[in-house]
Amino acid sequence: MSDESRPADALPEYAERALEAAELIPPGRVMTYGDVAEWLEEGGPRQVGRVMALYGGAVPWWRVVRADGVLLPGHELEALDHYRAEGTPLKEASRATEGHLPRLDMRRARWDGGERAEGHT
Repeated sequence: MSDESRPADALPEYAERALEAAELIPPGRVMTYGDVAEWLEEGGPRQVGRVMALYGGAVPWWRVVRADGVLLPGHELEALDHYRAEGTPLKEASRATEGHLPRLDMRRARWDGGERAEGHT
């Protein structure tokens, strides 16, 4: 379907696919923006980040993260609540860390997308 024939409220196809990928990430696990792009075999981290910024509110956005494990600026406390509720591995912050916020433990929290949805290529 071309963009011109889409209903005004329809998401672009790439956005739909990126959001579907976010929904597949299990609780307590995360994928980076780049991981999602690689999994989709299209776009890159910036495109995935843009999709999440514009449309991610209806999916578990906190599971799509920066590669360095830093919590999403402006949404740190809300994300942290989700991570703690889901048991996502965190690295506690040192006293020297600005804001004393933990980071994600990317080594332990990162999901490789191994359990792909039925029929997804």
